[in-house]
Formats: sequence, C-alpha cells, structure tokens
Amino acid sequence: MAQAELLLKNAHVVTMDDSFQIFPEGAVAIHEGEIIAVGSTQDLLSETQPAEIYDCDGKVLIPGLINSHTHAAMTMLRGLADDRQLDVWLLGYMMPVEREFVTPEFCRLGTLIACAEMIRSGITCFADMYYFEDTVAEAVAEVGMRGVLGQTVMKFPSPDAESYEDSLAATREFIQRWRGHPLIVPSVAPHAPYTCTEQILKECTELALEFDVPLHIHISETLQEVEDWRATYDMPVVPWVKKLGLFEAKVMAAHCVHIDGGEIHTLQHAGAGVSHNPSSNLKLASGFAPVTEMLERGVHVGIGTDGPASNNDLDMFEELRLASFIAKATTHDPTAAPARQVMAMATRLGAKALYLDHLTGSLEVGKRADLVLLDLNTLHSLPHFDHDPDAIYSRLVYATKSTDVTDVMVEGRWLLKDRQLQTVEPEKSLEAAAEYAKQIDAFLIEREDSVVSKLVAIGGAEQEESYEVQIKMRLPDLEALVDILESGDLDVVRSVHYREYDTYYTFDEPEQGRIRYREDEFIDESGEVYNVRYRLTLIGPAAEREFPQSVLLSRSRFIAPGTYSERFYREYFKPKHEFTIHKDRRRWLIRFQEKDFFINIDRLLEPKNEDHFVEIKTRTWSRRDAEEKAGLILELLQTLGLEGAEEVRQEYPDLVFESTS
Repeated sequence: MAQAELLLKNAHVVTMDDSFQIFPEGAVAIHEGEIIAVGSTQDLLSETQPAEIYDCDGKVLIPGLINSHTHAAMTMLRGLADDRQLDVWLLGYMMPVEREFVTPEFCRLGTLIACAEMIRSGITCFADMYYFEDTVAEAVAEVGMRGVLGQTVMKFPSPDAESYEDSLAATREFIQRWRGHPLIVPSVAPHAPYTCTEQILKECTELALEFDVPLHIHISETLQEVEDWRATYDMPVVPWVKKLGLFEAKVMAAHCVHIDGGEIHTLQHAGAGVSHNPSSNLKLASGFAPVTEMLERGVHVGIGTDGPASNNDLDMFEELRLASFIAKATTHDPTAAPARQVMAMATRLGAKALYLDHLTGSLEVGKRADLVLLDLNTLHSLPHFDHDPDAIYSRLVYATKSTDVTDVMVEGRWLLKDRQLQTVEPEKSLEAAAEYAKQIDAFLIEREDSVVSKLVAIGGAEQEESYEVQIKMRLPDLEALVDILESGDLDVVRSVHYREYDTYYTFDEPEQGRIRYREDEFIDESGEVYNVRYRLTLIGPAAEREFPQSVLLSRSRFIAPGTYSERFYREYFKPKHEFTIHKDRRRWLIRFQEKDFFINIDRLLEPKNEDHFVEIKTRTWSRRDAEEKAGLILELLQTLGLEGAEEVRQEYPDLVFESTS
C-alpha cells in the first residue's frame, strides 16, 4: 500500500485533467506536497495508507484557481481615481501616487492583503507584475502561495528605479535570488510596448532567454494603443513585438483585447500564454477580447483579475461568470465559452498560460497538491441536478461565490481551513493601509492644482524621454555651418524648416514647470507653408549635470496635441504669467558616432534678435546613453566647426525674459 500523509475523502472531485474526469464520491491522496492518487474514496482507502484522513463531507474538490494577471500590491490603491479614462487614470493618478508612496513596505502590505483576499477566493497561484518584486516574493513565499512574479521594467523613472537600466539590473538580481524556489517563479515584466522602447523590449527578451524565465507584458489592451501603432509603425502591436524577437521568450501576454486573426495565429504559433481580464476590461471600457476565437485556435488563455485598483477586487469566481457571459454576448451565441471550458481557463489552461502546467492546474498524480474545497450546499447553489455529469461545471461558473470557499491548500499545506486563514493575518496590514490612504488623500487634495494632472486630464498626454543633453551657442558663421550640414560628409537622417510660434505659461510654484503651447508651420523650399502642427509641452524643472561643453538634464516632459484654442488653455491652466516667442528654425537630425543628435539653427523673430543660435540636442530614456552622448558633444562641436563659439546657458524663455526685463 502506498504511504500518504493525507487522504481527502468523500469529496465531489473535479480533476480538470485533459479528459475532464469527475469522481462524485472521490478522494485525493497527498504525500510530501504531491498528489499520489486520485479516484473513488473506496479505492483509495484500500490502496493507500494515510497518516491522516480528512472527511470532506460531500464538498466539491477542485484544483486551485490560477489568477493569470494581477498587480497584487495595488490593493493599497483600491478605489483610487475610479471612472476615468485609462490614460488619465494611469498617468494622472496611479503613476504619480506610486512615485510618491510605493516603497518595499508599501508593496509588502499590499501583497499580504491581496494574498488573504485571493486565498479566500480559491486562488492558489497568481502572475504578478509590480515594483519591488523581491519584497512581493518574500511576502508570497511567507504566506505559502504559488506565484509567477515579474519585476516591472519601463522607460519612465519608477518607484524602484531611476532608469530602465536600474530596473533591468534589479530584475537580474531578482531572478538569480528566486530561481529554483518551490513556490516562486521569477519573471521579466516589461510593462507594455507603449511604456518601453525597442531596446528595452530586446534587453528584456534577452534576460528572459538567458535564465529561461517567463516574460510578462501588457499587449493590445486598448483600441487607442493599436491605432497609435498602426499610425506609427504601419502594423498592429503583436507583429511589431514579434519583429523585435519578443516571442522567442516564454511570453505571458495580458489583455490582448484588440487583436485580429493573424495576431491570434502568431500567439498560438509562439506558444504564448494570454490572460483574459473581463472585469478590468469592462470597468476601463477597454473592449472585448476575442476569447472564443483564441480558444478555437488553441491559444492557452487563462483568466485574470488584473490589479485591485482597476477591478476592484480579486474574486476569481466573478471573473469566471463574466468571462462566459461576455463571450456569449459578443458572439451572439449562447453556446460560446461553455462552463467547462471557462473552468479550464481558470485552472489547467491558466497553468499552461503561465508555463506551470507540469506543477499545477489539475488534480493529477505527480502534480503538486494545490486544491480548493467548496461548500455548494448553499441557498444560491440549490437545488442541483445530476442527470448530466457536466452540470457541476455550470454550478461552479454560474452560481458559485467566493464565499463558498472553505479550505485551500498549496503544496500540501493548508492556507485556509474551515474558512480560517492559516498563514496570514490581514488585520494589521489593513490598519497600516488605512494610514497610507490618509496620506494619499492629503497628497491628492494638495495636488488638485497640479498642472501635469490637468494636462493629462484633457487627454493625449505622453511622457517624453527623461534625459536631455543640450548645448546652445551664438552662431558666428551661419553659412559655414549650413555648408557642413549639407556637404554630404555627415550622416543626415532628415532635415526640416519651420516657423515656431510659442506661448509660455508659468506658475507661482517653480516645481509646476511651465506649459508651452506651440504652433509649427512647416515650410517648403519655395517658402510656402505646407503643414501646421499644434501641441502642448509641459516642461518640468531640470536637475543639471555639467559635462565639457554640454549639460545633461534630467526632468519630466509631457507632450500632448494642442487641439484647443489658446483662450481655452489660458482659462484652463490659469497661469500666473504668459509670454510669447516666435522663431525661425531649421533642423537636421544627424547620426554621429552611432548616436542621434538634433542640430537646430534658430533666429528669434519676436522679440527680435539679430543673432543666429545653434542648439545641439538629444533625448533618451537611458541615463547611460545620455552620459555617452554628453561625452561626444565636444567631438561633434569640432566636426561642426563650433569649438570656439560663445556658449549661451539660458533656454530661450529665460534668455528673452532676461533681455527684455
């Protein structure tokens, strides 16, 4: 007889294996955290010798549910800034609050609260993407849940990294520490194509391949994202990331709301996992993912809650019900996404999406003992009918609530027993979270006059590169510089001529930065205007670092389309001061020493100035790249014949204001 530490008997066992076996009077034998037998209670009592027997008393026994996409620590931000557009919510509220408040302790508290909530919802495993993921992993391991945990990488400065290089270095250390852990699978988590660069995505892919770990990323969540990609790259998001080699890694793609048949084929061919997030997509009005088509094509589609700041809960049974109903409604087919298939998405298919199906996702011999007991002898689940064995799936998906979860086990360890949490006490974490909420409230109240939040709120704002290398000089010989630029000796990518009409709005508090409303008139060779562009730029205060003949600036810059009138912006932003600068600009983009630089030749038209000025500028998300470019400025000045030119340290608004005051 086989030795077993524990035998769960008298359960309605729903295995969720490939053949969807069900044992109405079933049992599961467990030894050293592994399932060693599944079958009828009568058979297992005669075939195993358990040290302990647990009578399930007719409860339903299922594999632990798998939450294929969330941001667990964002329980700390639950309910913050609801009912807003995604870009306003993310850029105007979430990211500013995160930069101000997210710390390792913040993430630990939020993760402990999330784990308690997920356990009560029958979740035994989840895929996470957030900051300070090392601290998240410590909390998850302490609680005893299973997690595929991703350290976030973005082009923006983030709460745990000043630059994306810092994020990548932290990700490497995180992977090296947690590889091989029985519960934690570390992963690389570039946030999304629109918050990364091509270089970041390539480096993240290389890191995932180096350590053979998953890569967790948001893809095609909103229609705007896809339209932007088509306009910029003449292709949707999925083929674009494929072109970068992303699918060489084990990709876990969250959302995939706006993808077509060709993209679905790409995902299936790559073996990528997809996380469907019904509640979050509904709440943020992101759209309806083509889940039925993905499943028909053989894509491994799991179900996720997304973060508790965009859902706003971690209730997987709610997601199961919505996943089925949405599929039926959007296809006009009541047979779409039947209950059994949706249940598979939350278990076995979810495990495949996270590359964990060798460990979990079904009740089978050799898999880890991750399981959940449900009491369906409840008012909302009765009566029930037994003529169809598959009726149990309908009860689980359409009628079961998270409150029906009575017991949860991971690796053979009880995390919830008789409805009592065994490994986490959320009460103290909730008290600390309440104190954080007070501080965040105070921060947001004080920030109501924030210029950046106002800019984001009117739509279309994007954050530009954080690092800028620049030098400005009075131009001693205009024709000599133009001759050099047009000689063919330099690698000129493109050139353009336009007139710029700038209106600057400034505010009492220097930390607010200044708003620039710009009208660009593009001029052809005959001097005629052939295109006009309007845009807003919010330029934050700069932290300067001196380099020979150049200055490296680190500052925030937000750019948005200028779709309203100057009168509107004047009334909307209520600036303290306003002034205008008009100039004629010729611009060349050149590639020098494999780096891109802009060369601007400017002449001030208003206030009028007889001098010509030359600016050399370059921007980047990478601090290292910025430092390398700053070091090249001296060589570039010599190449352009400008090594003796008079340097001008002020930016144009400061130069004009100083000369006219």
